[in-house]
Amino acid sequence: MVADKLNLGSFIFDRSKFMATLFPLIDAVLVTALFMSRKTAVYGYLLNGLIVIYGTIFMAHFSIAEITTKSIPFPALLLKSTLPDIVIAWGDFLVGKALYDLYMKG
Repeated sequence: MVADKLNLGSFIFDRSKFMATLFPLIDAVLVTALFMSRKTAVYGYLLNGLIVIYGTIFMAHFSIAEITTKSIPFPALLLKSTLPDIVIAWGDFLVGKALYDLYMKG
């Protein structure tokens, strides 16, 4: 829900912001719960990988769209893009892979 700027006090539903909230929520709650058991660690690993791939695609698309519409100069490109967020998401995937390998080998 996003506040409507024209009509104060009313809210509108924004699908892009909903998905941006839903994926981290699923990652934090459901994937963590799936990694708590050896039986469901495979599903946690799979879901974590899917969320990271979709998140990378969505964030890269958002970043490219914002950069092209606002014509951001090259030196500010790194700070204005979602590249740091994508790196954090892949770091989360690597932590999930380490947990998966620990469950399967240990």
